[in-house]
Amino acid sequence: MTDSSSALVQERAAVADVCRRLGAAGLLVGTAGNVSVRVGDRVAVTATGAVLAHLTAGQVTVVDLAGEVVAGTLQPTSELDLHLGVYRRYGAGAVVHTHAPMATALSCVLDELPCIHYQLLALGGTVRVAPYATFGTPELAASVLAALDGRSAALMANHGSVTVGPTLDKAVENALLLEWACGVYQHAAALGKPRVLDEHQQLAVIEAAIARNYGTTRSLKEGKP
Repeated sequence: MTDSSSALVQERAAVADVCRRLGAAGLLVGTAGNVSVRVGDRVAVTATGAVLAHLTAGQVTVVDLAGEVVAGTLQPTSELDLHLGVYRRYGAGAVVHTHAPMATALSCVLDELPCIHYQLLALGGTVRVAPYATFGTPELAASVLAALDGRSAALMANHGSVTVGPTLDKAVENALLLEWACGVYQHAAALGKPRVLDEHQQLAVIEAAIARNYGTTRSLKEGKP
């Protein structure tokens, strides 16, 4: 094992910054949760037992894709198998796992989070709930990987949530979006049975988003789509 202060310096700092942001947003509490980003065959990942809302770059460990520590002095998160599994199977660039309140609450009740709002399509649509398994086990990693197939987010039964993205910023954006959607569902369910967008409605949203280049700014000179 080598401990090089120059190994993934920016990425370690970025992971620490993201954890502090997520903590400030209420998605991370205490030592619960973990975040990682991949650069080539190296992964910068939060250390086990670290208080994430106050994380420093020194509390981010660098491992290779086999899980061997190559930089840092702290043991990586107990969910390392889950993070590495995501990178191996899906080629993602970053993983965010939280015990966010709304996502965790719904994970204790639902078998899936239905597509009640078109913004969930950014996560792949319906969000699956991976069956419960003890944290840090191969069984949990396997069930979450299956739930992520074709999706950017999954709920973990009686546990929390995990989101992935091509970049660290996108994985964080997905985590925030998932927590918002879980809150919307909870509020709607308190009023009655939430309506779910059917396949035709979802397809219409996708077509409209493509036609309008939805989510990007445009100059007035470009005219209306």
